[in-house]
Amino acid sequence: MFESVGWGEILIIVVAGLFILGPERLPEAASWVAKSVRKVRDFATGAKTQLREEMGPEFDQLRKPLEDLRGLRNFDPKRVVTQHLFDGDSDPLGLNNVNGTNGANGSNGASKPNGHPAPASQPEPLKPGERPPVDPDAT
Repeated sequence: MFESVGWGEILIIVVAGLFILGPERLPEAASWVAKSVRKVRDFATGAKTQLREEMGPEFDQLRKPLEDLRGLRNFDPKRVVTQHLFDGDSDPLGLNNVNGTNGANGSNGASKPNGHPAPASQPEPLKPGERPPVDPDAT
């Protein structure tokens, strides 16, 4: 019923209620709201049970299309097209693991953002007492 209401909205409602009603009337108002929500939920459950009893197996046939519509709320066109065209492969072109960079820099892994090629792998750390290799071009 309230699945789209987050904790932030609930906090805002509580703070607004505290300012509007004051601390002495807020607990009474909260219990009234809780009782009202409980009554509405009981009425809805009773109506659902009554419909199920009166309609019998037709109730489940009526419910199936409604469940399918509920599934469309989380519809993501990009995910659906990818799943349909590439059988759910999240990286159909293999761009996430180019040159061992796992696509972390957002430019298909071929180069760093500054235009220089990305290293194929990280060099091993030096062991104690070992000197770094000398670069002949560094002179």
